[in-house]
Amino acid sequence: MPEETGKISRFVKHLSDDENKLLVKLRQRRAAKNINKEYQEHLSKGDRIADALADTIGSWRFIILQSIILVVWMILNLVAWMHHWDPYPFILLNLTLSFQAAYSAPVIMMSQNRQEKKDRLRSINDYEVNLKVEVEIQKLHEKVDRLLEGMRKVEKA
Repeated sequence: MPEETGKISRFVKHLSDDENKLLVKLRQRRAAKNINKEYQEHLSKGDRIADALADTIGSWRFIILQSIILVVWMILNLVAWMHHWDPYPFILLNLTLSFQAAYSAPVIMMSQNRQEKKDRLRSINDYEVNLKVEVEIQKLHEKVDRLLEGMRKVEKA
């Protein structure tokens, strides 16, 4: 047992102070955790709405539906017999699209920022899990080495 402690302490000496603190923290809890679930629990209602809006705007369904609306708008204004509410060059349509872009771009950026934060949390968790696994594997190697050494001693006796 003292030999195992010596090997582990030599291994731990190669770690930075932050990694040693992290190891102490990891020994006290499970390393693996569901980042998606934890992150979702902390989102505000506005964050959820922004994410849903970004998901909708970024879908093929939205692009196809918007394209159909634009084509219908232009056709109705070009061939309307009675009233052209937005005659060529479609200034009202341009204003509507500019309004949509002005509001959707910041919402999409907020959603991307949240996704980046979530990815950062996931990479931190991956690092913690990998570090804990590395230490556990090191301990297993040391135990196997001790078992093999013990078996050699028994064979010699």
